[in-house]
Amino acid sequence: MLRSASAQIFRQVVRYGSTDASLILERSINRVQLLGRVGQDLVMRQVEGRNPVTIFSLATNEMWRSGDGETSPTGDISQKTTWHRVSVFKPGLRDVAYQYVKKGSRILIEGKLDYGEYVDKNQVRRQATTIIADNIVFLSDNIRERT
Repeated sequence: MLRSASAQIFRQVVRYGSTDASLILERSINRVQLLGRVGQDLVMRQVEGRNPVTIFSLATNEMWRSGDGETSPTGDISQKTTWHRVSVFKPGLRDVAYQYVKKGSRILIEGKLDYGEYVDKNQVRRQATTIIADNIVFLSDNIRERT
């Protein structure tokens, strides 16, 4: 009973009413946080007169011990590195990131996931997942020299 009442209250909190009674807009969340190291110097691109974008890759690592699990201190330590494509469109953030972040910088990215398609040079249709950054926290002193 309490669970259904709290679920109903939650649904009411996240819904927005409109002037049209049949149209109910529900809130949703698309948020991601990544903490890792920049894999390449940043590139700024501008395609077909659109707003410029700063693009770079970010590596995150996952580590685990193989063997008997956490109860045994023995066993091999394995690591998996995952690479993420990050795009920064926000004008102030885009320019600051391009100026100060370089390969090897440790940063925290906050943003959203974006899925898209493109055609590669061999005319093969590919899918791409990109993190659209709306906040970057600089965690290392490994920044470009000011020019």
